[in-house]
Amino acid sequence: MIDTHVAVEITPETLAAQRRAGAPLAILDVREPWEAEICAIDGSILLPLSTLPENLSALPQEIPLVVVCHHGMRSMQAVMWLRSRGFENAVNLEGGVDAWARRVDPGMATY
Repeated sequence: MIDTHVAVEITPETLAAQRRAGAPLAILDVREPWEAEICAIDGSILLPLSTLPENLSALPQEIPLVVVCHHGMRSMQAVMWLRSRGFENAVNLEGGVDAWARRVDPGMATY
């Protein structure tokens, strides 16, 4: 299980291992729709960063929430914002979907 009281980030490899193990978690993709059309982690919830405030109630709070963007900057901003609103289980995917593609899923398109 991800220790979100300490960790603010999770590596792509750790996320992949958690998914393989069937750990309960959700992946929130805060990129724009055009970016997600190029590539996305299977099962991700797409909510662009600008839409988070109006969609807060749609996010799970009872399981770890791994937040993803292209390289990890927007998602880190989202994690800090979410944690300030009670989502203590929000963690950033280190390096974003780009790192996921390069280190976990080399067949995934990159941009």
